Amino acid sequence: MDSEQALHRIRTAGSISISPELFEKIYLSPQNAVKGDLRKTFGNPTPLALIGFLLVLQPLSCDLMGWRGAGGSGAAGIGTYFFFGGLLMVLGSLGEFLIGNTFPFVVFGSFGAFWLSFAATLQPFYGAYALYSDDPIGNPIGGLTTVGFNASFGFFLVTMGLMCFVYLILSLRTNVVFFLIFLTLVPAFGLLTGAYWQLAMPTPDMAFATHLQVIAGGFCFVTCILGWWIFIAIMLAALDFPFQLPVGDLSQLIKGQSEKMKERDSAV
Repeated sequence: MDSEQALHRIRTAGSISISPELFEKIYLSPQNAVKGDLRKTFGNPTPLALIGFLLVLQPLSCDLMGWRGAGGSGAAGIGTYFFFGGLLMVLGSLGEFLIGNTFPFVVFGSFGAFWLSFAATLQPFYGAYALYSDDPIGNPIGGLTTVGFNASFGFFLVTMGLMCFVYLILSLRTNVVFFLIFLTLVPAFGLLTGAYWQLAMPTPDMAFATHLQVIAGGFCFVTCILGWWIFIAIMLAALDFPFQLPVGDLSQLIKGQSEKMKERDSAV
C-alpha cells in the first residue's frame, strides 16, 4: 500500500481523509486549506447543484432541438427553471461557500442566477416581452416576440458565453469532464446568440435561425451527458462504492502557484 492509499483509508472524526484526486472529483475544485472541519460536518453540496442544472438543461436542450414537436424556447419549463435550476443551484452555491470551495461556489451561483433570470424573462408577470410591444413584430422560433427583445436578449447570451469561456480556462485545474462541459457550453451560448440576433434582423432568415438553435440544443445535450457522468461519479465516490467512474483529474497536471512556490522553497 503506497502513501496515497494509506491516506485514503485513514478515518478521522468519522470521515475519510481523501487524496487530492478524489477530493477534486467530489468537489470539482483543487484541494485547498480552510479553517475548521466544515467538510466533515456538512454534506457535499456539489451534486445538489449539478442535479438542479441537469434537470433543467436536458429538457431545454430537447426543446431547442424541437424533439417530438417541442418548442417555445423552453417556456414549458418555467417552474423548473425557478425551483430546480435556480433554487437548487443557489443552495448548492451557498453550501460550497460554507465549506470554502470558491470556484464551484461562483460557478453554481452564477448559473443559479442565470436560470432565475431566464425564468423571469419567460414569466409574463415581469413583462420582458410586453415592454417591446411597440417594436416591429417578428415571427421567431417557438412563438411571438419582438425584434428589439431578440437583439437585447442576445447580448445577455453572448455575455454568458464569455463567462463560460473564463470558466473553461479555470476548469483546466479540475478535471477533463468538467472542462468539456464548459467547452460545449461556450459554442452553445454563441449559437443561441446568433439565433436571436438573426431574428432581430430587418428580414430574418427563419430557417437559418432555427438551424442555429437546433445545433445549440445539440451542444447542450452533450453538456448534459457529461454532466450526468460527473454527477454519477461524485455520488459513487460519496457513497464509497467499490467501483468508480474516471473523470480525468487535471489538478496535478497544471500545478498551482502555491505548489510551485513550495517546490521552489524545498529545492532551496
